[in-house]
Amino acid sequence: MTAPSLAAPAIRRQTLTGIFCAVGASAAFSVNDMAIKALSGDYALHEVILFRSSLGMVFLLVCVLPFQGGLRALLTRRPGANLIRAAFVVTSNLFYFLGLAVLPLATTSAIFFVAPLFITALSVPLLGERVGPRRWIAVFVGLAGVVIMLQPGGGTLKMAVFLPLASALAYAFMHMMTRHLKATESAVAMTFYVQLLFVIVSAAMGLAVGDGRFAAQSDGSLAFLFRPWVWPPAPDLAILAVTALGSAIGGLLIAQAYRLGEAGLIAPFEYVAMPLAIFWGLTVFGEWPAQSAWIGIALIAGSGLYIGWRETMGRRR
Repeated sequence: MTAPSLAAPAIRRQTLTGIFCAVGASAAFSVNDMAIKALSGDYALHEVILFRSSLGMVFLLVCVLPFQGGLRALLTRRPGANLIRAAFVVTSNLFYFLGLAVLPLATTSAIFFVAPLFITALSVPLLGERVGPRRWIAVFVGLAGVVIMLQPGGGTLKMAVFLPLASALAYAFMHMMTRHLKATESAVAMTFYVQLLFVIVSAAMGLAVGDGRFAAQSDGSLAFLFRPWVWPPAPDLAILAVTALGSAIGGLLIAQAYRLGEAGLIAPFEYVAMPLAIFWGLTVFGEWPAQSAWIGIALIAGSGLYIGWRETMGRRR
């Protein structure tokens, strides 16, 4: 038996594990998004992030790190690159949650899923990859879906829609960094440094604006950003714990997914989050996408899935 045939089953198992990690991460992030949207009307974003990331770090250190080799697993050969990747994650999350405060959950999630389109476009100048005309057409079809989703609302919706767009762009840059780091960095290390930067940024924001002196904002996103710090009651602490678990588990699984599998194969499975966002929006917030939103969702999801399929087929050839 040849060496390639011996390696093939191991590669298939690794790829399958990566797919399961991507699906699990999408489910965890969807719970996290639902919980944060539920909290966005009463708390400041920096407070929610600080609670979430602090509890998430405790979960990683107590429940995950002992099974990954202890503190040695947090050692990094490339601290600067890890910091840049973490900064993209923090930026992506902040823009996404600010949009989530004023947009329907399904709309925010759908617009965010232009990220694979950005990844495709950025892979040309940053990674030197070739993108054929069919994938470029898919990129423009997905962006057309975003334009369609701009139509149903008023001025607030049209401005807020750029928040998940900016989040998707930062997320695409994050995946560029993950590709560069996956050979030397563990998933738990990348997740830990993301949570650490979240704690630092949110604590700094709390110290700077946590007194609420900028809280008088008519825009829902800005109100979420500058609302004063208040101590949450026990039920809300439980919701904050849910966000921490969702963030820590989701971050760990998505880092592992892209370490184990090809980006073009893994990315389409993140679209599991789309029906979950519709489910949470309907059951928790009573939100049902308008007809134009459904068209936009279909165009964005369809183009993203097509790009994932084309990239996977191209790599096989």
